[in-house]
Amino acid sequence: MRRRDFLGQGLALGGAAAFGLTFNPRLARAATQAGVIRVLAEGAPNTFDPAGTGYNIPSVNIIWNVYDRLITFGQKPLTGEGQDGAFIYDYDTLVPQAAESWTVSDDGTVITFKLRPDATFHDGSPVTAEDVKWSLDRAVNVTTAKNQMGTGSMTDVGQFAVVDPSTITITVPKADRFTLPNLALLFPAIINSKVAKEHATAEDPWATEWLKTNVAGGGPFKLGQYQAGQQFVLEPFAEWKNGDRLPNDRILYQIVPQAASRRLAAERGEADLVRDLPGRDVKDLMDAGKVKVLGIANPATVTYIAMNNLIAPFDNVKVRQAIAWSVPYQDMFEAVLYERGVPMFGGPAEAGSTQWPAPLPYTQDLDKAKALLAEAGFADGFETTFSIDADDVTVGEPVAILMQEALGKIGIKVTINKVPAGQMGTLLTEKKLPLFIANAGAWLRSPDYFFRIFYQGETRWNFGSYANPEMVKAVADARWENDPAKYDALVMQMIELARTEVPVIPLWSAFQDTVISPAMSGYTYMFHRSLELRHLDKA
Repeated sequence: MRRRDFLGQGLALGGAAAFGLTFNPRLARAATQAGVIRVLAEGAPNTFDPAGTGYNIPSVNIIWNVYDRLITFGQKPLTGEGQDGAFIYDYDTLVPQAAESWTVSDDGTVITFKLRPDATFHDGSPVTAEDVKWSLDRAVNVTTAKNQMGTGSMTDVGQFAVVDPSTITITVPKADRFTLPNLALLFPAIINSKVAKEHATAEDPWATEWLKTNVAGGGPFKLGQYQAGQQFVLEPFAEWKNGDRLPNDRILYQIVPQAASRRLAAERGEADLVRDLPGRDVKDLMDAGKVKVLGIANPATVTYIAMNNLIAPFDNVKVRQAIAWSVPYQDMFEAVLYERGVPMFGGPAEAGSTQWPAPLPYTQDLDKAKALLAEAGFADGFETTFSIDADDVTVGEPVAILMQEALGKIGIKVTINKVPAGQMGTLLTEKKLPLFIANAGAWLRSPDYFFRIFYQGETRWNFGSYANPEMVKAVADARWENDPAKYDALVMQMIELARTEVPVIPLWSAFQDTVISPAMSGYTYMFHRSLELRHLDKA
């Protein structure tokens, strides 16, 4: 039996044992109902707040579709095999949403937005510049949104000014190419300020508690029935005026934690969209040829093996390089993803472009790894722990087992540490883990933005706790560089540091796989695994 089959078999048996705990055949009939699109996914939303701290992917899928922003990203058709009729967001194209137009001053520091005159919230009240200002003021004050808005030079309520009921300006200290893209993200959603203020208190001036469990938006869908941990219904908002097309169908979004139940529904055609299936299930379904699977690459989201550069011996670059040469990349790619993704290993010896993320040159070479360990002064190896999140054992456990085996061959004794659910984020913030698996995606696509978030600074997203002054300076210089040649040179400098000093080891960028019924068209993938649901059509 191949390693992939052995590791995958244990996971599949675990799923089968839980089969049937939440599957409800009565609900499956929704897949045959005209005007209802049934979506099955693994997890439940944990907040409805656009600026909510600790939001998860299911939350993004609700928030994105029930709120509008001033502007949004355009879309472009997917061109891969089997992707006919599907679309992906176009990061390089911004289009109006609640704003009908905008202008930028000659020096790039003042952006003026004109709102659509007929836009309304779900309760029928008009969307005004006061609502936009309150929403932007909130976004620079609530922690999660505040951090992201700052990457576009929006940090203070004084930067947002109401000119008249349909006009608002945003002023930044200097022209920033990330200001407009940030306004198209999740966080600066336009909230019905009149409704939200009714639920604000002195202790909670931004109504964060109320907005966790309530929606005050004006997006293309309204939140209908909601059963926590089970399902929610999104109803088309017939008065929506802020885009090129209205949604046609209701969305019945059901939470089915067991992968085996979701797979069975996909095989039987009992759902229109099935998400979050493990790589093995996706491969089996594709091999059987009975369903259509859309596998969409998301290059801004990467899975890593992270080495804490603050903790010895991972502060030694030769130790990090040794581990990079010891990873059984292909075995992991097959055992965990069943090759459903883009490899971030086995790349060219020299970086040939400014594209990032991109594959590093490392493959498994244990002799090279042993030699580097000896050069680092660890010819006899050392002991360490490899930490995985107990909430993500489907990926983490086989990766940990394969790492334990591979590092053992070069003298490194590894103990696998399963971090209890909910504690991983705290430990990452506190920088207490020496060696671990991590996954994260960048909201914005520019390479210098990616390095700014993941390769420097004191946030949890700097998984390697990397603090090379050369990287810090290159990131800072690129932030405002307008000369393309100089910008590219700075990015190539960052890429070279990432390749040679390997503070983190990229493994892959997993596909966003979705089983889609033959009746469906208009599938549109946004960022962070979210969907633009209004484009979906059911024949």
